[in-house]
Amino acid sequence: MNELTPREVVRELDRYIIGQDEAKKAVAIALRNRYRRNQLPDEMREEIYPKNILMIGPTGVGKTEIARRLAKLVKAPFVKVEATKFTEVGYVGRDVESIIRDLTENAVRIVRKEHADRVKDRAAAMAEERLADILTHPGKKNPGNPLDFLLGKNREPEMSEDERQSLSKRRSDVMELLRKGELEDRELEIEVEETAPQLEVGGASISIGDMMGGMLPKKMKTRHVKVREARKILIEEESDKLIDQDEIHEEAVRRAEQSGIVFLDEIDKIAGHGSAASGPDVSREGVQRDILPIVEGSTVTTKYGPVRTDFMLFIAAGAFQVSKVSDLIPELQGRFPVHVTLKSLTREDFEKILTQPDNALTRQYAALLGVDHVKLSFEDDALSEIAKAALNANETGEDIGARRLHAIFEELLEDISFNAGGENMPEVELKINAEYVRNHVKAAKERDMRRYIL
Repeated sequence: MNELTPREVVRELDRYIIGQDEAKKAVAIALRNRYRRNQLPDEMREEIYPKNILMIGPTGVGKTEIARRLAKLVKAPFVKVEATKFTEVGYVGRDVESIIRDLTENAVRIVRKEHADRVKDRAAAMAEERLADILTHPGKKNPGNPLDFLLGKNREPEMSEDERQSLSKRRSDVMELLRKGELEDRELEIEVEETAPQLEVGGASISIGDMMGGMLPKKMKTRHVKVREARKILIEEESDKLIDQDEIHEEAVRRAEQSGIVFLDEIDKIAGHGSAASGPDVSREGVQRDILPIVEGSTVTTKYGPVRTDFMLFIAAGAFQVSKVSDLIPELQGRFPVHVTLKSLTREDFEKILTQPDNALTRQYAALLGVDHVKLSFEDDALSEIAKAALNANETGEDIGARRLHAIFEELLEDISFNAGGENMPEVELKINAEYVRNHVKAAKERDMRRYIL
C-alpha cells in the first residue's frame, strides 16, 4: 500500500469523500513523498522532512475524513486531537506531549495485532490443547499450602496405567468434540491473570508491577465462562507468549517516528484574535508555542522509550471563520507550508454524497432497517429533494456541511424506524419519493415568501 501513486491514493479517497480535489492531491503527494524518502540513502533521508499540511474550510466538508482515510489506507499510526483540549504549561489540562504518547500507543496496537495474526493458527492450536486439559482434568479447587507441596506433602497420587489410558481416551474424545464445535456452550472455570493497577505519571501509564521490577507474583482470578469465550481468552494468552514484546515495542516506535500521522483539529481556536490576549484567551499563544517543538521535531519520552517527531506528518485543520491563518504565530505558520482550502458543499455534492461513496447514508439506513425486514429504497427525485433540504438548512441556519444529512435522515425516517421491528413483523418494501420527503422534512417544505414582504 505504501507504493500507491498519488493518482491511486486520490482514487481510493474518492470512494469515501466527494469533491475537495485540492486537499486530496496535497495529502496524496505527501504520502508518496514519504515512500520516495524511504528509498533514499540514509544520509539523504535524514535531511528530508515531511511538508505538513494546513486544511482551511468550514465544518463537515471532509477535513477529518481525508486524514483518517489516508491513515487507514497505508495502515499508519494515526491520532486525531483537538487543539482546544491542550493548555499551556502551568495550566490545568492536557500537555501536548500526550499527543505523541497516544500515537505511540496506537502504533503498538497496530504492530501487536499484526504479530498476533502471524501466530494466530499456532496460538489457536495451543489454546485448544489447554481447553482439552481443563475439560478433561479440572484443577483442584484448593491447591493447598505451597510449602507442603515443596516438601513432598499433599501431592496427588500417581495414576495407574489403566487410569492414564482412560484419561488419554477421554481427552481425545473431548478434542474431537472441541474441533466439531459441539462444546461451545458448555461452561467451565479458567484462571486468568489479573491486570496490575496503573499509575499516571507525567502523562504516561506505569504498571505497579513494573515499578517493583516484576518481584510481585502474578495475581490470578477465576472466571466462569463458556467454551467459546474461554477459547478467545486462551488464544490471546498464547499469542502473548509466542510474540516478542520488545520487538513489538521497537517496531511500533520506529513506525510511529517514520509513518505517524497527527491530525490537529480546531487549530483556529487557539489562534489569537488580533491584539486580544486576556481573559479566556490567555493561554492560546502558549499552546501554540508548546505545539511548535512537537511539529518542528523533538524527542518525547514514552513508556516504550524516546520517540522522535522529526519525520511525522502533521495535518492541521480549522474553519478560520473568526480568526485568520495570519493570527497563528509565524513560527507555527512556517511549519505548515502547504495550505489547501476546502469548499462548502453544493447541492450536486450532496446528491453525490447520498449515492456514490461506499459508505453512503442511503446504504447505511437501508442495511439498518433491513434487520427489521424493511426493504428501503430511494427514488432519484427523493435524493434530489434531500440534497435541496440539506442545502436550505445549511443556508438558513448554521453551515455544518455533510453532517446536516444525518439530521435530515433521522427526521425523514423517524416514523419508519419507530414502527419497524418485532417478531411478527412481515417483510415490507418501502420506496421513498420526493413527496414523502417534503411531508416529513421541515427544511424541504415550500416556504411562503409573502410573510417576509413588508
